[in-house]
Amino acid sequence: MTYRSYVRATAAAALTVAVLAAPAHAEPRDPWVRAWGLNIGGQLGNGTTLDQTTPGSVAGVARADVRELSAGGFNSNLSFALALLDDGTVLSWGGNTSGQLGNGTTTQQGFPAAVAGLSGVSAVSAAGGPFALAVRGGRVLAWGTNDYGQLGNGRTTPDSAGPATRPVAVQSLNRVTDVSGGCGHSVALREDGTVWAWGRNDFGQLGDGGSTARNTPGKVPGLDGVVAVAAGCLHTLALTSQGTVMAWGHNTNGQLGDDSTTHSDVPVAVRHLDSAGKVFAGAYQSYAVLDDGTVRAWGWNGNGQLGDGTTVSRTTPVPVPGLSGVQDLAGAWTHTLAVLDDQSVLAWGNNSNGQLGNGTTDSSSTPVTALPAGSGVTHVAASVANKSSYAY
Repeated sequence: MTYRSYVRATAAAALTVAVLAAPAHAEPRDPWVRAWGLNIGGQLGNGTTLDQTTPGSVAGVARADVRELSAGGFNSNLSFALALLDDGTVLSWGGNTSGQLGNGTTTQQGFPAAVAGLSGVSAVSAAGGPFALAVRGGRVLAWGTNDYGQLGNGRTTPDSAGPATRPVAVQSLNRVTDVSGGCGHSVALREDGTVWAWGRNDFGQLGDGGSTARNTPGKVPGLDGVVAVAAGCLHTLALTSQGTVMAWGHNTNGQLGDDSTTHSDVPVAVRHLDSAGKVFAGAYQSYAVLDDGTVRAWGWNGNGQLGDGTTVSRTTPVPVPGLSGVQDLAGAWTHTLAVLDDQSVLAWGNNSNGQLGNGTTDSSSTPVTALPAGSGVTHVAASVANKSSYAY
């Protein structure tokens, strides 16, 4: 069943989906996007604000319709989620005090609904800010809070306009293929392999050699041949075409992976990585999935979110023992998700709100199972600044 057929079946608009809300706990092979963990802002999309310790269904959103899902906001009613559908439209739900749902209001919304007027989208990123980014026709749109200029529209909030509750255009940037948002900064990858950044910069997270915030995009100097970017809360990662990883910004926990805890306002090489196929950022920790499907992790580990069986932070990448066949990964505030090639979902780290999805609130420094093999899931998502989990 598609999202649209679901809505038609209710004979009402998205705001009345509650009448036929999906069950609180998903069956292993049901067709819906799953969500679990913290739900204070309604970010699990099931019409409640109750936490869930096992995966439940996001009302009316079928996995088969979703191209990309992204989660954002802090551990409060600011938490929210976006789903980019195959037809290029975007759904949003959850907290909305800063207009991060992009629907022209600041009203919390417990069920998914379309972001009006937004179509032709090829990529989205829900950021910790809370704010959101979308790519349409190679241009970037942004909405939500703008206190550091992270919307890239040449303005900074607070001002008389307040937050942007509908998408606004990021200035002077085209041919963008992907975007990623941190806790106050934005990063864009252009098709020529260059990286552009704007917003908060007090720890050098824009990579421009300074610490001054920007409200329009600026190119990260000396960085070319990049194929993927990922923004942590206060740091940034870039994967090169050679399989190496560059990092910059905040480094108190070693999340830059250069065997130091010194912040860097220019890109530095992550040590001991030359075959990375994907990169992911958590709040103050970093991850790489290697070409062979194994995982390396580094940075903050106070809650066991690196998955190496300890709570010792790492300044260079370390293996996640026993983990292979990883297809996708998501770093959150203090926990981590991974989906394997058998469609099982594993989770590790903090579990205070059930975000590991194993029916408990017991934390774990090694992976536990959230969804079994054959679940139908191929992707996972989480916000770098909250305790919710998603699988689709």
